[in-house]
Amino acid sequence: MNNPITLVVDDEPDIRELLEITLNRMDIRTCCADSVESARRLLAKQSFDLCLTDMRLPDGDGLELVDYIQEKGLTLPVAVITAHGSMDAAIKAMKKGAFDFLAKPVDLNALRQLVGNALHVSHQRVALRERRTRDTLLGDSDLMCGIRSKIEKVARNQAPIYISGESGSGKELVAKLIHQQSPRADKPFVAINCGAIPHELMESEFFGHKKGSFTGAIADKQGFFQAAHGGTLFLDEVADLPLALQVKLLRAIQEKKVRPVGAYDEVAVDVRLLSATHKDLARMVQDGSFRQDLYYRINVIELNLPPLRKRVEDIAQITHFLLQRLAKNNGITPPDLSNSALDALKRYAFPGNVRELENILERALALHEGRMIDAGDLDLSVCPSAGDLPALTATADVSVSVDDYDADKMSLESYLEDIEKKALTAALEENRWNKTAAAKQLGMTFRSFRYRLKKLGLE
Repeated sequence: MNNPITLVVDDEPDIRELLEITLNRMDIRTCCADSVESARRLLAKQSFDLCLTDMRLPDGDGLELVDYIQEKGLTLPVAVITAHGSMDAAIKAMKKGAFDFLAKPVDLNALRQLVGNALHVSHQRVALRERRTRDTLLGDSDLMCGIRSKIEKVARNQAPIYISGESGSGKELVAKLIHQQSPRADKPFVAINCGAIPHELMESEFFGHKKGSFTGAIADKQGFFQAAHGGTLFLDEVADLPLALQVKLLRAIQEKKVRPVGAYDEVAVDVRLLSATHKDLARMVQDGSFRQDLYYRINVIELNLPPLRKRVEDIAQITHFLLQRLAKNNGITPPDLSNSALDALKRYAFPGNVRELENILERALALHEGRMIDAGDLDLSVCPSAGDLPALTATADVSVSVDDYDADKMSLESYLEDIEKKALTAALEENRWNKTAAAKQLGMTFRSFRYRLKKLGLE
């Protein structure tokens, strides 16, 4: 779990330094501001677990920050630091919603106890936002801090949210976090992959059906909307919905009612709708494959997730977490990652984003030898570096052109897999199907080469 982070607001450098040193020794990160305005800017930019603020500041006082945090609906505890004997100010701060107060000169033991109590109170929220699980967005880059801040803000209202981003960028994780931080957190979270449902079953799956309404309907069945009643319904790959169902979905959202297949009466449903896709939904509206009215209905708030290649500074942290978890799942000691391996990952384009990074590390964990994963163990020899298509080491003529790629006919992952197959096959043919020689020509270990052949169905 990431260490908690505290916003320290004081215009006296000595006090800020004292608080910083004390908190850092408690394994608590700090971020400092010297005025009300600078504190507001930091609160708007990122999330904090605690705020320690002086009562008297150059452009206002700590009570203004207490008011600001309350008005913005932020849940972090606030403790104010008052002059010795200023009990009236401390009481006023508590009435406004401050968690506690400290008197100057600051007693370090009292500070430690206050901080411990405050973080204990907010432990559930801290664990939710920062814990290292599949349901948490990792990364301390400005982009991800901004995303987490937005998640906390949008989680508090009921507006439909459209989550856009490339495959593997964490759209479902974001949806879960929005649900878990919302007032609906104790109600169901129902996640649906719209592209995985046969078209002829979609209406029944979404809205339910009555017994006998069609062949095979041997009992009444709840649909996704009824299952998510009171909670959150997440429609992943919403772009894959056929137009006929889009019409019925729009009506269900507007009327907050659904009609099960074979039923005469409608059923009232209360769901918070989240949707996502890796496709360009706006372009689909323009070409008529997605209804414009539904698009505007589900896209009240848009949350765009950046691809991993746009936040390279997060790769080291994410890689460390994934290796730790994968090693634990396999009952082995987590290996170290060499500097050359980390550099290789940072140069890689990651068309599959975090999901692809996990696959790469899982493969490396299975194939590496010794206690260190090196660049060669990552098997990126036929993968694209950031900003480039693959540079193949085989000497056979395997032509690669960006103009060959048609996003409407083939996913990027499939396209790259096809390139890899051609490279491996070319190397095998040049070496008369001698796998050891082919692996050497491609700069791969034999075990890694065998693994790729098996995965691509070439063995």
